[in-house]
Order: sequence, then structure tokens, then C-alpha cells
Amino acid sequence: MLKIEDDVRYQATGPIGTVFGYGHEVMHGMYLTTLKVRVKKNKGTRRYSKFVEDVYSTWVEEDIA
Repeated sequence: MLKIEDDVRYQATGPIGTVFGYGHEVMHGMYLTTLKVRVKKNKGTRRYSKFVEDVYSTWVEEDIA
């Protein structure tokens, strides 16, 4: 399970960011958990460019070392 402050990658388009919150979205009459992520400008930097929120299943953990 992804937690706040985890680094994640958005599977659909590839940007990397940090989880800062959770939310929910109603789709086809069902509540789905979403992740709110601060997307980084470039891999390996601490600068952020925007926020993205999408369903939990579209994010994967990313090891940034």
C-alpha cells in the first residue's frame, strides 16, 4: 500500500512525484480511492511542477535513490 511521502510513478504518462494525500472518486456508482501526488519537474530533483490526482491503481511505487 502506498503511503504519504512515498515516491510514485504515474503509469499512464510516466511522471514521478510524492504522495501527499488521499481522496475518492465516484465512478459507475462506486467509490474509488485516489492518490494526490506532487509531480516533480525532473527525475532526481526536489522541485515540483503540479499536482495530479487519479485512482490508486494508476500509480506504482518508484525507488528514487
